[in-house]
Amino acid sequence: MSRGVVVIGHGMVGARFVEEVRRRDPDGERVSLTVLGAESRPAYNRVLLSTVLAGGLRPAMVALPVVDGVDLHTGVAATGIDRAARVVHAADGTTHPYDELVLATGCRAWLPPVDGLADAADRDAPTHGVSLFRDLDDCERILDAAVPGARIAVVGGGLLGVEAARGLAGRGVAVTLVHPRTHLMERQLDPGAGDVLATALRGLGVDVRCGVGAKAWDPDTGLDCDDGSRVAADHVVAAGVRANTGLAADAGLAVDRGILVDDRLATDDGRVHAVGDCAQHAGAPGGLVQSGWEQAAVLADLLTGTDPAARYRGTRPVTRLKARGIDLAALGDPTAGDEELRVSDPRRGRYGVLALRDDRVVGAVLMGLPDAAAMITELYDSGAPAPEDRLALLLGRALPGEASSATDPGRMPGTAVVCRCNSVTKNTLVSAWRAGAHDVDALSRRTRAATGCGSCRDVVCGIRDWLAEADPPEPQVA
Repeated sequence: MSRGVVVIGHGMVGARFVEEVRRRDPDGERVSLTVLGAESRPAYNRVLLSTVLAGGLRPAMVALPVVDGVDLHTGVAATGIDRAARVVHAADGTTHPYDELVLATGCRAWLPPVDGLADAADRDAPTHGVSLFRDLDDCERILDAAVPGARIAVVGGGLLGVEAARGLAGRGVAVTLVHPRTHLMERQLDPGAGDVLATALRGLGVDVRCGVGAKAWDPDTGLDCDDGSRVAADHVVAAGVRANTGLAADAGLAVDRGILVDDRLATDDGRVHAVGDCAQHAGAPGGLVQSGWEQAAVLADLLTGTDPAARYRGTRPVTRLKARGIDLAALGDPTAGDEELRVSDPRRGRYGVLALRDDRVVGAVLMGLPDAAAMITELYDSGAPAPEDRLALLLGRALPGEASSATDPGRMPGTAVVCRCNSVTKNTLVSAWRAGAHDVDALSRRTRAATGCGSCRDVVCGIRDWLAEADPPEPQVA
């Protein structure tokens, strides 16, 4: 008899968990799945929302595959969890009993305490020129405001705020990015890299103001800041998020910044689990889809019984931001090394910090150095010793034989991770090619490469071209 698993949340991680379960148990003999998704749409790739803002993708193009054999309820929010009866209550009045419960509620949009922004909290009410930036509905509201000649202020210079600003700049909108910290993306970047990123954004037409906090919003006059300045804006985009822990807290589960989980992704109630941005695990960096997808795979192993010994031990963090005029990679902890190298060329948008310990890469921040980013990320993933010429490595010019270049598919080792979001190696792509996946879309469907943040798509294209030249497919006979 199958175990009844209820999943609350049908975002990127909830959908991936469902897919992982059905990969292991395609006929539902071991696990029956019920999914409650608050959004009326099926799951889609939130990482690509900034590309939707920029006009590079239509909303329909970011949809994720729908998995068969699942009792999916879209547009139905969970309203409560009765842990004693093991039942989930939903907004449409239905109840859903469970043997195991998976919370994949992700993040909720967060409004900073700025006078005049609170009206946007009720999403069914007029927003008075304020939009959140969390889902496709938010994108549609922002795009309605992004008309020629519009002036939009983005509040918050973390990863989401930077992505929103560069997306809107791609629309030709006059964008001002207001950030209260001294530099952008302070969770991932040091001040030098933050300054170079700000310069790159200014080159795209964004007015970047760091060390300036939003104070009050009036749709008639604009956004007042705490330094006494005023941003002339017709619309404000608030780009903050917080872990969505309300249901868990109301059910009496242990909650801090997120829902506390152990290596089995279990909460303090062993029948309730949490994965993705709503979960708090000591080894999981916040805001990365890779960690949520790795957690989904571990939990699927456990709940289907495929691997009862599976445990989530953490994710090695790599943040990528790749767009017109911006190529940024931040990985590991750049402050954790016993050896550090640093180069700065802000005029040309290049900056690099490389930290090593015992000859291994433990952290780096790389802006405008794509070859170095590829090689250093490869070393970080593999744990291989760094080449002796550290400066050449940091500049992306390591000597042949010392470090294989991840930008050269022929020299890339088979175990090199190409797609970090999905843990896809070069060997996996080669196997998929030999099994008949002879174009990039087919490789993506077969392996999932380039279906997360999309930053690896150029590398996948390069491997496909290399394979086509080295091992061309046999012609089809009519």
